[in-house]
Amino acid sequence: MRRKTRDLRAKDLKRKTNDAARLTSKVSCLKSSPWLSRAREVFAVEIEGLKKTRDSIGKSFTDAVKLILDATSRDGIVVVTGVGKNLHVAEKMSAIFSSTGTRSIVLNPVQAMHGDLGMVSARDILVALSFSGESDEVLKLIPAIRRHGLKVISLTGNPDSSLAKLSDIHIEIPCGKEACPFGMAPTNSVTATLAMGDALAMVLIDARKFSIEEYAGNHPAGAIGRALVLKVSDIMRTNEKLALVKPTATVMDAALAMTASHGGSAIVVDRAGKLKGIFTDGDFRRVMATSGSGKDSASPLVGVSSSSRSGKDSASPLVGASSSSRSGKDSASPLVGDSPLRAPVSRFMTAKPSFVYSDAYAVDLLKIFERKRIDDLPVCDRKGKVVGLVDLQDLPKMKVL
Repeated sequence: MRRKTRDLRAKDLKRKTNDAARLTSKVSCLKSSPWLSRAREVFAVEIEGLKKTRDSIGKSFTDAVKLILDATSRDGIVVVTGVGKNLHVAEKMSAIFSSTGTRSIVLNPVQAMHGDLGMVSARDILVALSFSGESDEVLKLIPAIRRHGLKVISLTGNPDSSLAKLSDIHIEIPCGKEACPFGMAPTNSVTATLAMGDALAMVLIDARKFSIEEYAGNHPAGAIGRALVLKVSDIMRTNEKLALVKPTATVMDAALAMTASHGGSAIVVDRAGKLKGIFTDGDFRRVMATSGSGKDSASPLVGVSSSSRSGKDSASPLVGASSSSRSGKDSASPLVGDSPLRAPVSRFMTAKPSFVYSDAYAVDLLKIFERKRIDDLPVCDRKGKVVGLVDLQDLPKMKVL
């Protein structure tokens, strides 16, 4: 019986050893996999293609922007067309135009020849995509488009192509070879054409002075929409959730105000309610950590809080201690004593902190939090009076992050 058990254990150990060896072999193969090498080659080809296309941008690009601006100033729209993979590129390009203030539609060249030409008018402009510049469906569309009075901008990889010659303006996409091993599947050319469309759209934003408010109007849904549509006043903490103290308040007063508001900071304001500084729970911990003699270096608030939880002095000895410190009585209190709890909060606050106006958009909040790497941001009205506070933890709840 024992021998049988030993044999089973030996077989199990051997199996686990073999499994581990196979796993190690797979990991080793993965690190040196020709698939990964090939994938990196694709990235290298397309990155190089983007660089070549970027460096080729010149007069034809600016002429195209002017032509589009002229069409849209006459209430025209940008009609984007292509066939095969370029039809998908056209859909994306048209979408980015529309969302950034340049009205646009996609025109399938095949369907256009069977009635969809009725969607366009002489005030519109056509952007035709064909890397070879020889796509039959697109070439057949151009004469019909001309009869409707539209001008044509083409994006191709061949400036001597039929489509380039039929266009009013031609933008070359000199990205080089495709990443496909056969040199056939649209890969590098698609990436470069997409990037050129993005470049046109972004330049048009600047040229039309398209505002963030207009962009917000086109994106009412999703996290992007909420960040653009919601204002700071919709998110900020106010009333009992807002801890406000005067510069003469003690550190103890600030700590109590933070506790009462269930927040991580107290905003220091002058008599007129204007922002003077901010005192955070991190500031409080640093004050207490540097004030002790080495023994019981943990904040004395912790000990008192424990006694209040035990059921005694349910009115919270913190409040009593703060009151007595203000009245001058019980100066030998073990809670306060000569500790910085009696010192004015203005000594430890961050003066002139970053703030945001209440009528700003939530997207502005995200930029400030990312740039400043802070957790709490005071909110002021246009007169400089503090009206609220935004805690970074509130943004996920509002589905802004």
